[in-house]
Amino acid sequence: MKRATTDPRNISQQILTAVSQVVVGKEEVKSLLLTALLCGGHVLIEGMAGTAKTLLGKSFALAIGGAFKRVQLTADLLPTDVTGFNLYAANGSSKFIAGPIFAHIVLADELNRTTPRTQAAFLEAMQERQVTIEGVTHDLPEPFMVIASQLPVGGPGTYPLSDVQADRFMFRAWSGYPTLDEEVAVISHIDELEEPDVKPVASPEAILEIRDEVKKIFVSPDLQRYAVSLVDRIRRDADVAVGPSPRATIALHKGARVQAYLDGRDYVIPDDIKQLALPATLHRVHLRSEAELDGVSAETVVRRALDSVPVPKQQA
Repeated sequence: MKRATTDPRNISQQILTAVSQVVVGKEEVKSLLLTALLCGGHVLIEGMAGTAKTLLGKSFALAIGGAFKRVQLTADLLPTDVTGFNLYAANGSSKFIAGPIFAHIVLADELNRTTPRTQAAFLEAMQERQVTIEGVTHDLPEPFMVIASQLPVGGPGTYPLSDVQADRFMFRAWSGYPTLDEEVAVISHIDELEEPDVKPVASPEAILEIRDEVKKIFVSPDLQRYAVSLVDRIRRDADVAVGPSPRATIALHKGARVQAYLDGRDYVIPDDIKQLALPATLHRVHLRSEAELDGVSAETVVRRALDSVPVPKQQA
């Protein structure tokens, strides 16, 4: 049945509309960013240079209000350039200087351009919403979300993310080249797009309230088992060397609740889970070398799982 409470699509649609004023197309990426925001996750946007990864992350962050910081990752960046550091005076006193990680939305631009040591500076923040400097823990603001962009894995001058780092991202999105019509629209409005003026249409408090509502969405035991079975099927695929961790299942569960909420339902249906299967698992699948030589991709494996795992019947 439909919920009688306030329709959340009002705020969510305003956010998407604000972002669409400066970002042409990329509807799937925009939807994943909104879904992750409303269930407390982070998003990794991968794609070729010039495909609006940075613009999309920045405009989305500005639309939801709150503090926004951008970190341009380079090979010479230090972990303290991200987290902050203690500044000591001659008299022995010290003052904590907060790094750019202290914001509601942090855009980590070209995350795989920096060294693993600096990439790791994001780990504690992404998982525990805090950073520890010289034994002292500093809480991050809520809501807190990392939107990271990266060039395709294996590109020149890149450092591949570790499995632990990649696993911290709830979803992975692909930012490909625009369609012909989209690219025409870009050059037709390039003057406005190069000087975007995105106004906040939400607030951190409103986002936290929606998160509380999302937690009330019902997920039946059959659908919980369906999500786990999908991930388990991927792990057991003969072409997979290392499969998705339980964080993939958690991403499906939390993300599906958001999908239901945005659709005005107080319960999850199988399609809510199925439509998030690829973005929740692709970056968590490592294939056997023989499979890659045979042309098998992670997407092939995930689609095989979707085709083979029985879908629970919905109760009338």
